[in-house]
Amino acid sequence: MNKSTPAYITGIGIISAIGDNVAENCTALTEERAGIAPATYLQTIHPFPVGEIRYSNEELAKIAGVLPTFPRTALLSIIAAKEAFAPFIGKTEGLKAGVISANTVGGMDLSETMFESVAERKAMDKRKLWYHECGSITELTAYAIGLEDAWSTSISTACSSSANTIMLGAQLIEQGKLDIVIAGGADSLSKFTLNGFNSLMILDKELCRPFDENRQGLNLGEAAAYVVLMSERAVAQTGAAKRAILSGYANANDAHHQTASSPDGTGNQLAMAGALAQAGLQPGDIDYINLHGTGTANNDSSEGIAIEKVFEGYTIPEASSTKAYTGHTLGAAGSVEAVFSVLAIEKQVTWPHLRMQTPISSLNWQPSTQSVAKPIRNVLSNSFGFGGNCSALVISKA
Repeated sequence: MNKSTPAYITGIGIISAIGDNVAENCTALTEERAGIAPATYLQTIHPFPVGEIRYSNEELAKIAGVLPTFPRTALLSIIAAKEAFAPFIGKTEGLKAGVISANTVGGMDLSETMFESVAERKAMDKRKLWYHECGSITELTAYAIGLEDAWSTSISTACSSSANTIMLGAQLIEQGKLDIVIAGGADSLSKFTLNGFNSLMILDKELCRPFDENRQGLNLGEAAAYVVLMSERAVAQTGAAKRAILSGYANANDAHHQTASSPDGTGNQLAMAGALAQAGLQPGDIDYINLHGTGTANNDSSEGIAIEKVFEGYTIPEASSTKAYTGHTLGAAGSVEAVFSVLAIEKQVTWPHLRMQTPISSLNWQPSTQSVAKPIRNVLSNSFGFGGNCSALVISKA
């Protein structure tokens, strides 16, 4: 990383199953209040609990201030991006700005409703296909926050997607190509994703239990979260507060399997070690780990082993999976957990790990089930996706 042009985190925005904004999410984490329950708006025959945001598309459109014909992923994305960028509207003239957004669902919540019409050769409402592709979510979001003319791109690397948007945004700032980047992601629940994960047999019929010996799988969720990254120049012009700094990041791939991590978490190790090295930190400098922690047998075991290997010779700090609060939000997960990492630094607390009764017997450490008030300078945030796409961010006190 070019230390002379670091990427500062100056704004954050989020909507998830535990809150409509940053303040509500922070309160829910503090109160250990999860948002996982039976689905209300997702129409499905499967009784799996999900981290659903309790608004209809029409209600979300009113909150976002946009048309109700937008797909749900776009509505969530716009709400979170507006919250993150609102303090800087009108202050960025002359700055090179960009929008990098991630998702895996795109406009599928609308387009999948056309399946029966297609199968039965009935008339179709083609407007529901307008925003099907992932890139359309980025375009709608950029337009809604007034950056339709800014450079933008989309990333879809499964569950590491939005962590990779933050990584790319930081690189562009460090290289002097952009001064300000709104980076993050969104995903809504859809039949396709719920059915797909069900076919993999990795959904828990009860509330998920990450890192528990008797874990049965994950709970899907929906969310959107964004961070505003700025160069020193942009900070000076906008008068922004430096809430945190992205001090290190890395992406790695062990190419082990389409959907499973390697048993010893090789890709996970490479990502964590690479992020630490780029930040110029030792494992002992990490004060809190926001785990990927999905609740599946494979993920938790491989991530746990990888952490043991990366932190060998060091005391493993407090660690927790906040997916037990929000559900696994897929393309939004990395940015959701980046926001939670910034909040941990600002509040100087670790977030407690929920619902763990029996720690994994094969590991020599376990997540912290209690919130711990302590000096937090550096947070390691893990995001590991299908296809072995593993990313880790080090978010530090500015």
